Amino acid sequence: MSRLQVVSGKGGTGKTTVAAALALALATEGKRTLLVEVEGRQGIAQLFETEALPYEERKIAVAPGGGEVYALAIDPELALLDYLQMFYKLGGAGRALKKLGAIDFATTIAPGLRDVLLTGKACEAVRRKDRSGRFAYDYVVMDAPPTGRITRFLNVNDEVAGLAKIGPIHNQAQAVMRVLKSPETAVHLVTLLEEMPVQETADGIAELRAARLPVGRVIVNMVRPEVLDATDLELVRTVERSSVAQALSAAGLGGARRGGNAEKLVDPLLDQAAEYAERYALEQEQRAVLGELDLPLHELPLLAEGMDLAGLYELATELRKQGLS
Repeated sequence: MSRLQVVSGKGGTGKTTVAAALALALATEGKRTLLVEVEGRQGIAQLFETEALPYEERKIAVAPGGGEVYALAIDPELALLDYLQMFYKLGGAGRALKKLGAIDFATTIAPGLRDVLLTGKACEAVRRKDRSGRFAYDYVVMDAPPTGRITRFLNVNDEVAGLAKIGPIHNQAQAVMRVLKSPETAVHLVTLLEEMPVQETADGIAELRAARLPVGRVIVNMVRPEVLDATDLELVRTVERSSVAQALSAAGLGGARRGGNAEKLVDPLLDQAAEYAERYALEQEQRAVLGELDLPLHELPLLAEGMDLAGLYELATELRKQGLS
Protein backbone atom coordinates (compact mmCIF):
# COMPACT_ATOMS: atom_id res chain seq x y z
CA MET A 1 0.00 0.00 0.00
CA SER A 2 1.14 3.54 -0.76
CA ARG A 3 2.08 5.57 2.30
CA LEU A 4 0.00 8.62 1.28
CA GLN A 5 -3.64 7.69 0.72
CA VAL A 6 -5.68 10.55 -0.77
CA VAL A 7 -9.48 10.18 -0.61
CA SER A 8 -11.75 12.28 -2.81
CA GLY A 9 -15.30 11.99 -4.11
CA LYS A 10 -18.35 13.94 -5.15
CA GLY A 11 -20.06 15.82 -2.33
CA GLY A 12 -22.56 13.61 -0.52
CA THR A 13 -20.80 10.31 -1.26
CA GLY A 14 -19.30 10.06 2.24
CA LYS A 15 -15.65 10.62 1.34
CA THR A 16 -14.78 11.85 4.85
CA THR A 17 -16.36 8.74 6.37
CA VAL A 18 -14.42 6.50 3.98
CA ALA A 19 -11.17 8.36 4.71
CA ALA A 20 -11.71 7.89 8.45
CA ALA A 21 -12.54 4.20 8.06
CA LEU A 22 -9.47 3.74 5.85
CA ALA A 23 -7.26 5.37 8.48
CA LEU A 24 -8.59 2.91 11.07
CA ALA A 25 -8.10 -0.04 8.72
CA LEU A 26 -4.51 0.95 7.94
CA ALA A 27 -3.68 1.40 11.64
CA THR A 28 -4.47 -2.24 12.40
CA GLU A 29 -1.89 -4.41 14.17
CA GLY A 30 0.24 -1.71 15.73
CA LYS A 31 0.54 0.67 12.77
CA ARG A 32 0.38 4.46 13.14
CA THR A 33 -1.79 6.48 10.78
CA LEU A 34 -2.22 10.23 10.45
CA LEU A 35 -5.64 11.37 9.17
CA VAL A 36 -5.40 14.84 7.61
CA GLU A 37 -8.27 17.25 6.99
CA VAL A 38 -7.73 20.16 4.57
CA GLU A 39 -11.17 21.74 4.12
CA GLY A 40 -11.73 23.15 7.60
CA ARG A 41 -15.09 21.43 8.12
CA GLN A 42 -14.12 19.46 11.26
CA GLY A 43 -15.79 16.40 9.78
CA ILE A 44 -13.19 14.10 11.30
CA ALA A 45 -13.85 15.39 14.81
CA GLN A 46 -17.57 14.77 14.35
CA LEU A 47 -17.05 11.21 13.12
CA PHE A 48 -14.76 10.30 16.00
CA GLU A 49 -17.03 12.10 18.47
CA THR A 50 -14.28 14.32 19.77
CA GLU A 51 -13.76 18.06 20.18
CA ALA A 52 -12.71 20.26 17.25
CA LEU A 53 -9.23 19.44 16.00
CA PRO A 54 -6.50 22.05 16.53
CA TYR A 55 -3.55 22.65 14.24
CA GLU A 56 -1.55 19.88 15.85
CA GLU A 57 -1.35 16.11 15.52
CA ARG A 58 -3.57 14.52 18.13
CA LYS A 59 -4.38 10.85 18.83
CA ILE A 60 -8.10 10.29 18.31
CA ALA A 61 -8.56 6.51 18.14
CA VAL A 62 -7.02 3.10 18.78
CA ALA A 63 -7.39 0.54 16.01
CA PRO A 64 -7.72 -3.25 16.44
CA GLY A 65 -4.40 -4.75 17.43
CA GLY A 66 -3.21 -1.61 19.21
CA GLY A 67 -2.58 0.65 16.25
CA GLU A 68 -3.10 4.38 16.63
CA VAL A 69 -4.91 6.97 14.54
CA TYR A 70 -3.78 10.58 14.82
CA ALA A 71 -5.59 13.48 13.20
CA LEU A 72 -4.59 16.93 11.97
CA ALA A 73 -6.77 19.76 10.68
CA ILE A 74 -4.46 21.88 8.54
CA ASP A 75 -4.90 25.64 8.84
CA PRO A 76 -3.39 27.41 5.78
CA GLU A 77 -2.34 30.49 7.77
CA LEU A 78 -0.58 28.46 10.45
CA ALA A 79 0.96 26.25 7.78
CA LEU A 80 2.37 29.39 6.13
CA LEU A 81 3.84 30.48 9.47
CA ASP A 82 5.50 27.06 9.72
CA TYR A 83 6.83 27.49 6.19
CA LEU A 84 8.20 30.97 6.88
CA GLN A 85 9.83 29.80 10.10
CA MET A 86 11.34 26.76 8.36
CA PHE A 87 12.95 28.68 5.52
CA TYR A 88 13.33 32.23 6.80
CA LYS A 89 13.53 31.86 10.61
CA LEU A 90 11.13 34.76 11.17
CA GLY A 91 10.29 33.90 14.76
CA GLY A 92 8.10 36.63 16.30
CA ALA A 93 8.01 38.50 13.00
CA GLY A 94 5.79 35.74 11.60
CA ARG A 95 3.22 36.33 14.31
CA ALA A 96 3.33 40.04 13.57
CA LEU A 97 2.65 39.32 9.90
CA LYS A 98 -0.39 37.30 10.89
CA LYS A 99 -1.78 40.16 12.98
CA LEU A 100 -1.28 42.56 10.10
CA GLY A 101 -3.21 40.28 7.78
CA ALA A 102 -0.20 39.72 5.53
CA ILE A 103 -0.58 35.95 5.63
CA ASP A 104 -4.22 36.05 4.52
CA PHE A 105 -3.19 38.50 1.81
CA ALA A 106 -0.41 36.19 0.62
CA THR A 107 -2.62 33.10 0.44
CA THR A 108 -5.23 35.10 -1.47
CA ILE A 109 -3.08 36.68 -4.18
CA ALA A 110 -0.43 34.00 -4.69
CA PRO A 111 -1.69 31.45 -7.26
CA GLY A 112 -2.00 28.06 -5.62
CA LEU A 113 -0.07 28.98 -2.48
CA ARG A 114 -2.88 27.83 -0.22
CA ASP A 115 -2.98 24.37 -1.82
CA VAL A 116 0.81 24.15 -1.77
CA LEU A 117 0.72 24.67 1.99
CA LEU A 118 -2.03 22.08 2.50
CA THR A 119 -0.46 19.36 0.37
CA GLY A 120 3.02 20.28 1.56
CA LYS A 121 2.09 19.69 5.19
CA ALA A 122 0.70 16.25 4.36
CA CYS A 123 3.77 15.33 2.33
CA GLU A 124 6.03 16.50 5.17
CA ALA A 125 4.25 14.05 7.47
CA VAL A 126 4.81 11.27 4.91
CA ARG A 127 8.57 11.96 4.80
CA ARG A 128 9.11 12.67 8.50
CA LYS A 129 11.29 10.27 10.47
CA ASP A 130 12.05 9.89 14.16
CA ARG A 131 15.49 9.84 15.75
CA SER A 132 15.90 6.15 15.02
CA GLY A 133 15.35 6.73 11.31
CA ARG A 134 11.88 5.17 11.21
CA PHE A 135 8.95 6.93 9.60
CA ALA A 136 6.86 8.81 12.15
CA TYR A 137 3.70 7.42 10.51
CA ASP A 138 3.23 4.20 8.60
CA TYR A 139 0.46 5.86 6.57
CA VAL A 140 -0.99 9.31 6.00
CA VAL A 141 -4.63 9.51 4.87
CA MET A 142 -5.84 12.81 3.41
CA ASP A 143 -9.51 13.73 3.36
CA ALA A 144 -9.11 15.77 0.19
CA PRO A 145 -11.36 18.24 -1.70
CA PRO A 146 -14.19 16.89 -3.89
CA THR A 147 -13.61 15.19 -7.23
CA GLY A 148 -14.24 18.34 -9.26
CA ARG A 149 -11.24 20.06 -7.62
CA ILE A 150 -8.94 17.18 -6.76
CA THR A 151 -6.66 17.25 -9.81
CA ARG A 152 -6.00 20.96 -9.59
CA PHE A 153 -5.53 20.69 -5.82
CA LEU A 154 -2.88 17.98 -6.16
CA ASN A 155 -1.25 19.36 -9.31
CA VAL A 156 -1.02 23.00 -8.19
CA ASN A 157 2.53 22.46 -6.98
CA ASP A 158 3.56 21.92 -10.60
CA GLU A 159 2.08 25.32 -11.47
CA VAL A 160 3.90 27.02 -8.60
CA ALA A 161 7.14 25.28 -9.52
CA GLY A 162 6.75 26.72 -13.00
CA LEU A 163 6.24 30.24 -11.66
CA ALA A 164 9.09 30.17 -9.13
CA LYS A 165 12.16 28.95 -11.02
CA ILE A 166 14.51 29.05 -8.04
CA GLY A 167 14.44 29.46 -4.29
CA PRO A 168 12.62 27.82 -1.37
CA ILE A 169 9.14 27.98 -2.93
CA HIS A 170 10.38 26.21 -6.06
CA ASN A 171 12.19 23.58 -4.00
CA GLN A 172 9.17 23.02 -1.76
CA ALA A 173 6.84 22.59 -4.74
CA GLN A 174 9.23 20.16 -6.42
CA ALA A 175 9.59 18.11 -3.22
CA VAL A 176 5.82 17.88 -2.86
CA MET A 177 5.34 16.78 -6.46
CA ARG A 178 8.01 14.10 -6.07
CA VAL A 179 5.77 12.53 -3.41
CA LEU A 180 2.41 13.12 -5.13
CA LYS A 181 3.51 11.68 -8.48
CA SER A 182 5.32 8.68 -7.04
CA PRO A 183 4.24 5.18 -5.98
CA GLU A 184 4.19 6.56 -2.43
CA THR A 185 0.80 8.13 -3.26
CA ALA A 186 -2.56 6.66 -4.29
CA VAL A 187 -5.67 8.75 -5.01
CA HIS A 188 -8.92 6.89 -4.24
CA LEU A 189 -12.31 8.11 -5.43
CA VAL A 190 -15.52 7.49 -3.47
CA THR A 191 -18.82 7.17 -5.32
CA LEU A 192 -22.38 5.91 -5.06
CA LEU A 193 -24.22 3.62 -7.46
CA GLU A 194 -25.93 6.62 -9.02
CA GLU A 195 -25.44 8.19 -12.44
CA MET A 196 -24.07 11.61 -11.44
CA PRO A 197 -21.49 10.42 -8.87
CA VAL A 198 -20.34 7.64 -11.20
CA GLN A 199 -19.94 10.05 -14.12
CA GLU A 200 -18.02 12.52 -11.95
CA THR A 201 -15.81 9.66 -10.78
CA ALA A 202 -15.05 8.65 -14.37
CA ASP A 203 -14.28 12.27 -15.30
CA GLY A 204 -12.08 12.69 -12.22
CA ILE A 205 -10.08 9.57 -13.02
CA ALA A 206 -9.52 10.78 -16.59
CA GLU A 207 -8.25 14.13 -15.28
CA LEU A 208 -5.96 12.50 -12.72
CA ARG A 209 -4.50 10.20 -15.35
CA ALA A 210 -3.97 13.11 -17.75
CA ALA A 211 -2.05 14.93 -15.01
CA ARG A 212 0.01 11.76 -14.37
CA LEU A 213 -1.23 11.54 -10.78
CA PRO A 214 -1.43 8.00 -9.35
CA VAL A 215 -5.02 6.74 -9.26
CA GLY A 216 -5.65 4.08 -6.64
CA ARG A 217 -9.07 2.47 -6.23
CA VAL A 218 -12.77 3.21 -6.58
CA ILE A 219 -14.77 2.77 -3.39
CA VAL A 220 -18.54 2.48 -3.75
CA ASN A 221 -20.13 3.71 -0.54
CA MET A 222 -23.59 3.16 0.99
CA VAL A 223 -24.44 0.07 -1.07
CA ARG A 224 -27.97 -1.15 -0.29
CA PRO A 225 -28.41 -4.82 0.60
CA GLU A 226 -29.69 -7.14 -2.12
CA VAL A 227 -33.30 -7.96 -1.26
CA LEU A 228 -34.29 -9.80 -4.46
CA ASP A 229 -31.99 -11.78 -6.72
CA ALA A 230 -32.31 -12.12 -10.50
CA THR A 231 -34.75 -15.06 -10.20
CA ASP A 232 -36.96 -13.10 -7.82
CA LEU A 233 -36.96 -10.07 -10.12
CA GLU A 234 -38.03 -12.21 -13.08
CA LEU A 235 -40.86 -13.59 -10.96
CA VAL A 236 -41.98 -10.06 -10.09
CA ARG A 237 -42.34 -9.29 -13.80
CA THR A 238 -44.38 -12.41 -14.60
CA VAL A 239 -46.38 -13.31 -11.48
CA GLU A 240 -50.16 -13.05 -11.57
CA ARG A 241 -51.94 -10.86 -9.04
CA SER A 242 -54.16 -13.71 -7.94
CA SER A 243 -51.13 -15.84 -7.09
CA VAL A 244 -49.71 -13.06 -4.93
CA ALA A 245 -53.02 -12.65 -3.13
CA GLN A 246 -53.18 -16.39 -2.46
CA ALA A 247 -49.62 -16.38 -1.14
CA LEU A 248 -50.43 -13.48 1.19
CA SER A 249 -53.53 -15.27 2.39
CA ALA A 250 -51.52 -18.43 3.05
CA ALA A 251 -49.13 -16.31 5.12
CA GLY A 252 -52.03 -15.20 7.30
CA LEU A 253 -52.49 -11.74 5.80
CA GLY A 254 -56.21 -11.93 5.07
CA GLY A 255 -58.54 -13.75 2.70
CA ALA A 256 -57.92 -14.01 -1.03
CA ARG A 257 -61.48 -12.94 -1.91
CA ARG A 258 -61.77 -9.74 -3.91
CA GLY A 259 -61.66 -6.76 -1.55
CA GLY A 260 -60.10 -8.84 1.23
CA ASN A 261 -56.98 -7.77 3.13
CA ALA A 262 -54.65 -9.81 0.93
CA GLU A 263 -56.18 -8.35 -2.23
CA LYS A 264 -55.61 -4.82 -0.93
CA LEU A 265 -51.94 -5.57 -0.29
CA VAL A 266 -51.19 -6.88 -3.78
CA ASP A 267 -50.82 -3.59 -5.67
CA PRO A 268 -48.62 -1.81 -3.07
CA LEU A 269 -46.43 -4.90 -2.78
CA LEU A 270 -45.99 -5.27 -6.54
CA ASP A 271 -45.36 -1.51 -6.89
CA GLN A 272 -42.62 -1.71 -4.28
CA ALA A 273 -41.10 -4.73 -6.03
CA ALA A 274 -41.19 -2.87 -9.36
CA GLU A 275 -39.43 0.14 -7.81
CA TYR A 276 -36.76 -2.15 -6.40
CA ALA A 277 -36.33 -3.85 -9.79
CA GLU A 278 -35.85 -0.47 -11.48
CA ARG A 279 -33.29 0.67 -8.90
CA TYR A 280 -31.49 -2.70 -9.13
CA ALA A 281 -31.20 -2.35 -12.90
CA LEU A 282 -29.84 1.19 -12.62
CA GLU A 283 -27.28 0.11 -10.02
CA GLN A 284 -26.14 -2.76 -12.22
CA GLU A 285 -25.68 -0.30 -15.09
CA GLN A 286 -23.48 1.91 -12.90
CA ARG A 287 -21.45 -1.08 -11.72
CA ALA A 288 -20.79 -1.86 -15.38
CA VAL A 289 -19.59 1.72 -15.99
CA LEU A 290 -17.25 1.53 -12.99
CA GLY A 291 -15.96 -1.84 -14.19
CA GLU A 292 -14.81 -0.21 -17.42
CA LEU A 293 -12.48 2.12 -15.51
CA ASP A 294 -9.98 -0.72 -15.07
CA LEU A 295 -9.37 -0.04 -11.38
CA PRO A 296 -9.83 -2.14 -8.23
CA LEU A 297 -13.42 -1.75 -7.06
CA HIS A 298 -14.59 -2.01 -3.45
CA GLU A 299 -18.05 -1.71 -1.92
CA LEU A 300 -19.08 -0.56 1.54
CA PRO A 301 -22.57 -1.26 2.90
CA LEU A 302 -25.24 1.26 3.79
CA LEU A 303 -25.52 1.12 7.57
CA ALA A 304 -29.21 0.97 8.41
CA GLU A 305 -28.75 2.59 11.82
CA GLY A 306 -26.76 5.52 10.46
CA MET A 307 -23.13 6.47 10.98
CA ASP A 308 -21.59 6.58 14.44
CA LEU A 309 -18.25 5.56 15.92
CA ALA A 310 -19.26 1.88 16.02
CA GLY A 311 -20.27 2.10 12.37
CA LEU A 312 -16.90 3.61 11.51
CA TYR A 313 -15.12 0.61 13.02
CA GLU A 314 -17.51 -1.67 11.12
CA LEU A 315 -16.56 -0.03 7.82
CA ALA A 316 -12.86 -0.29 8.74
CA THR A 317 -13.31 -4.02 9.29
CA GLU A 318 -14.99 -4.33 5.90
CA LEU A 319 -12.10 -2.50 4.23
CA ARG A 320 -9.61 -4.87 5.85
CA LYS A 321 -11.59 -7.85 4.58
CA GLN A 322 -11.35 -6.40 1.07
CA GLY A 323 -7.58 -5.99 1.27
CA LEU A 324 -7.38 -2.25 1.96
CA SER A 325 -4.95 -2.50 4.88
